[in-house]
Amino acid sequence: MELSNLRPAEGSVQSDNFRRGRGHASGNGKTAGKGHKGQKARSGAPRLGFEGGQMPLFRRLPKRGFKNINRKNIVGINVSALEVFENGAVVDVQALKDMGIIKKELDGVKILGNGEFTKKLTVKANAFSASAKEKIEALGGTTEVI
Repeated sequence: MELSNLRPAEGSVQSDNFRRGRGHASGNGKTAGKGHKGQKARSGAPRLGFEGGQMPLFRRLPKRGFKNINRKNIVGINVSALEVFENGAVVDVQALKDMGIIKKELDGVKILGNGEFTKKLTVKANAFSASAKEKIEALGGTTEVI
């Protein structure tokens, strides 16, 4: 690899300096992609979803469900994922990130009890399911809520 060969990853760079309305040969000249006349051809065209004063679709349709503003995004990890650690290791959120088991901790990490587990570990997490706690402690490991 040489400096002359370096270039950004495919699709990572997007140019927004596309010049519209600079003659027929540009492929986007004259009307600059807006067609001929009409409200949408002019500056100050209405916002996305505007239907000329008619009640817009997104307001006509019924709203469903409930969005809890206090919700928490908890990352769930099964005990089978902890098999990558050596016996006697201390497993915390940072160790899980370093091993690539989780990308972001979000609002917390919960250890779930799905899968086989054969290691004696000290596990530190925000929460444990009852079965996960049982499996970890059955092999002599410890669980610590942080």
